[in-house]
Amino acid sequence: MYLLYGFAVLAGMLNALQAGANATLSKSLATTYPAALVVVAVSATSLFAAGLISGQLAWPSGERLNGTPWWSWTGGVMGAAVVMSQLLVAQRVGAAPYLGLTVTAAVMMSIVLDHFGLMGFKEHPVTISRVLGGMLMIAGVGLIARN
Repeated sequence: MYLLYGFAVLAGMLNALQAGANATLSKSLATTYPAALVVVAVSATSLFAAGLISGQLAWPSGERLNGTPWWSWTGGVMGAAVVMSQLLVAQRVGAAPYLGLTVTAAVMMSIVLDHFGLMGFKEHPVTISRVLGGMLMIAGVGLIARN
């Protein structure tokens, strides 16, 4: 379990670095959509290489593909929105406010997903501590974003 938590922490740190790298790429190229396509192409190439190296690049069966919920196919669109947000917003508002907003919004949405057991998550009812934690995050973003 510690390795999973460690990977999540690493992903959070990489998210901060990724926002800066992606925004800088967009600024350097002076164009947003081609920069986004470069980001996605590099991501796809990296995943392809990791799949080859790990030996886990097998395509799922037709039965598995047909049994997949419709909404699970929308992750790519959501990922594209995240990349575009990094390209358009991160450098303009700063790393701390940008990541504070995105992480806080993610936690608040996660509380809703957990409460109702949506998108494949197990149900975890809203508690006063979860609500208080979310409110503290919102207050924290407000403090971070102040000039």
